[in-house]
Amino acid sequence: MEIFNTIANGLRAWLTSSLGFSATATEVITTAVWTLVAILFIMINLIILVWMERKVAAFFQMRRGPNRLGPAGFLQFPDDIVKVLGKEDIIPANTDKFIFKIASTCAFITSLTAFAVIPFGEGVAILQNLNIGIFYFIAVGSTATLSLLMGGWASNNKYSLLGGMRTVAQMISYEIPMVFSLLGVVMIVGSLNLTDIVNAQKNVWFLIPQVIAFVVFFIAATAELNRGPFDLAEGEQELVAGYMTEYSGIRWAIYMIAEYGNLVASSAIISIMFLGGWNAPFGLTFIPPFLWLMLKIYLVIFLFMWVKWTLPRIRIDHLMHFGWKFLIPVSLANILVTGIGVYVYRMIIL
Repeated sequence: MEIFNTIANGLRAWLTSSLGFSATATEVITTAVWTLVAILFIMINLIILVWMERKVAAFFQMRRGPNRLGPAGFLQFPDDIVKVLGKEDIIPANTDKFIFKIASTCAFITSLTAFAVIPFGEGVAILQNLNIGIFYFIAVGSTATLSLLMGGWASNNKYSLLGGMRTVAQMISYEIPMVFSLLGVVMIVGSLNLTDIVNAQKNVWFLIPQVIAFVVFFIAATAELNRGPFDLAEGEQELVAGYMTEYSGIRWAIYMIAEYGNLVASSAIISIMFLGGWNAPFGLTFIPPFLWLMLKIYLVIFLFMWVKWTLPRIRIDHLMHFGWKFLIPVSLANILVTGIGVYVYRMIIL
């Protein structure tokens, strides 16, 4: 990962020394460049993930999936992009046009800003290696609720409105156990810095002492991402397409880009918090740390897809009961047990 630090430092030196930019202008330009890198990273992963999701779905449903365009159908999604760009951008009458137009863009911006603090190596983050990195990620992720509600509210459609209201209820409810599940890891490390959390797992991944927290976070993240079997915000059998019912063309595609961007970001957080981040398992250090992190991220993404295409969609009341009556008590119990364990450990060691 030294190459990324070298490129960033070289860019800053070129802007200040050769072009004579001020320190403030240099930081603004560098931030803009890394923002474009983050967008490119999301788009590359989007192409891979859409193909991967179609192939995984086909495997579980005992069919072939895309197999015509390109090797193993890999070029099917680029063809779909051309199709989406050619579709008419329809805005229904009597909608709140301003809110309707910016809702999907807000969803993408939220997804993009979540990558700002995710480290892909020792001291290498897209924008900043914050000391409160995990707190920032949770705070930014919670704003995703607004963009989905905006789309449902502005559409002037009862199915869209119901989908938006379901989104608010579901995402707010499952943010609580998701945050609680991370507290165990934070208590063990004593830091909110994501790099410190990865470095604390050089010997033992937190998946082992915090397996309950991992399961709770994975379930809560599935609900936060609106993925099956918790995709009640866009339940086709009940709400046509939920908050996206009136969206078409590129605005619908932006919602999909944001959804897959959030999937990558959440999988990265799971890999960092529980799977050792870029630390190599079994001493296999000849593989670059960045590749280890990406392998773990895609393993977690495969788990999300496995769950989605295996389990049937549950009822909304069951979803809410499960979150409030089971996940929250379990996550609180994990905090209690972790706190006792940390206290006893420190008493013995110190």
